[in-house]
Order: sequence, then C-alpha cells, then structure tokens
Amino acid sequence: MYKSILTAIMMATLTHSPALADDLALAKAVRGLDKSTDWTLVKEIPINFPTNHPQGMVKIGDVFYVSSVEITQRTTRLNPPKDGYDRDAGAGTGHLYKIDANGNMLGSVTLGEGSIYHPGGIDFDGTHIWVPVAEYRPNSAAIVYKVDPATMKAEEVFRFRDHLGGIVHNTDDGTLHAVTWGARRFYSWAVSELANVKMTDAVPLEQATLNAGHYIDYQDCHYVGGQEMLCTGVASYDPPGDVPTFRLGGFELVNLTDNRPVHQVPLPLWSPTGLPMTQNPFWMEAIDGGVRGYFMPDDDKSTLFIYEAKSR
Repeated sequence: MYKSILTAIMMATLTHSPALADDLALAKAVRGLDKSTDWTLVKEIPINFPTNHPQGMVKIGDVFYVSSVEITQRTTRLNPPKDGYDRDAGAGTGHLYKIDANGNMLGSVTLGEGSIYHPGGIDFDGTHIWVPVAEYRPNSAAIVYKVDPATMKAEEVFRFRDHLGGIVHNTDDGTLHAVTWGARRFYSWAVSELANVKMTDAVPLEQATLNAGHYIDYQDCHYVGGQEMLCTGVASYDPPGDVPTFRLGGFELVNLTDNRPVHQVPLPLWSPTGLPMTQNPFWMEAIDGGVRGYFMPDDDKSTLFIYEAKSR
C-alpha cells in the first residue's frame, strides 16, 4: 500500500512540477521585459485554411489550439439602445481549431448556440482547454466550456449573464477567473462550485471587480502560476482631424488575489496589415534568457508570428 502511495506521489510530481516550474519561469522572464526590449522575428507560419476571426490561443506540445468566431451577420448599433443593449445580436458560429506546427488543421469543434457564438480568450490547465463563448455585445450572456484537447470533445460547464471575453483557470487554488467585454470587469468562481452558477435575469454587477488597468483591453489571458495571469490586449486611439487611428498592443501580469496589474509592458510590434501583434490570440513561453511569443493578429488569411526577446 505504501509503495502504491509513494508511486502515485512520484507520478504526480513528474506530471505537475515541470509545468509549474515553466509557468513560474515565464512570470519571472516577463518581469524582465520593458518598453525598450528588442523583439526578434524568428519565424512566420502561414495558416493553411480560413481562420475567420481568431480570439484565443494555447500551445500544447507542438500543437496550437485557436478559438475563432465566424461572423455571418454583423451586429448593428441600436440608437437608442434597446433592452439594455447597444447593438443587436448579429449571427455567427464559434470554433476551436486544432493546428499543427506547419499551419495545417488537425481538427475542430463548433461551440455556442443561438446568439451565443463568440469564443474569447482561452486557457489550458494541463487537462482541459477552457473556452468562454458569448454574445457579440457587452452586458449579454455566455456559455463556458471545457474541451479535451486530444478528442476535441466539448463539455458545457456553466452559463452566466454577462459577456465573458476571456477565461483563466488558477490551478493553484482551484478558481476560475473571467474578464468581460473590454476587460473592464473581472469575475471569479471556485471550480468546485461551478455547478451552482446559474444564468440570471440581469448582469450581476455586484459580483464583479472593476479592472484597475486602462491602457489596453485584454483579449487573451493565461495562468502563469504564483496567483498571476498573463494577458495581452490592444487599445485604439483616434487623434483629431485626418490623422489615422493609432493602435497599440501590450501585455500585463495581473495578480488574481486583487485583480491589479503588477507589470505592464507595451509591445511595439505590428503585422504587415498594421494590426498590433496582440490584436487577439497569443501564447508565451520561457526560453533560456528570455521569452518566446506566438501571435496571430490577422483574420481569415492568418499568419502565426513567432518572436523572441531577452529579459534583463
């Protein structure tokens, strides 16, 4: 019996410790980046199928998983707003794509139902990929799924009365964290109590924490250990007159105990189309002396851009 227990402990250590060490190494490396960091493009991988509008990304081994929304009817602004909405629901289909290291599709799963068709930023907890799918408008509704990356089988976990635009699983304390439209609000739940989360009739603002960061809106976030998540995002600035819109990307380490950013860095990288590298999906990993970042900013005919940077 004791031998069996010891074996189980050793297997758990082998399974979880390297991932935790990698996460903590990444958080440390990110703290060594600043606005003067030089980023080097090391590879571009064309994606060999129409990607629609990519949203979130995780990398498991050499395989990438990318959430995306296929828009079949764009939303239309409502003036004046109606029933608390500033636009109609539009129409579309949510996807999670499985992509190999050469940009080929290995598989996919369709997510969402009805007006809930917009997947957001995603996270991988070592077992499942967590994917929020929401209506394509603020203050709306969402369904949260967990997906088996091997089989691509999706399981609905819960429904919530707000637009959830990104989700993170804190595997250290068993909590789930979500950001809303524009990442202006944060929600959190104990994973053990998700079965008790029910769709309400109104956005539960009393449960939310306001985001203290304002210079970018988070698009995709991942848990990196130590009660922190790493988020990337963008902001658009419209100067007066005929000056074109300026779009700036960046990333932030956010402490999940108080939802405050602890390290903020702009990322002055743009794709050839002019979109910031952090327009939507990203993945980042620690390498010797720094970080490697994976970005997919462009719609439909996407390219996976891989950059590396040295930490101080």
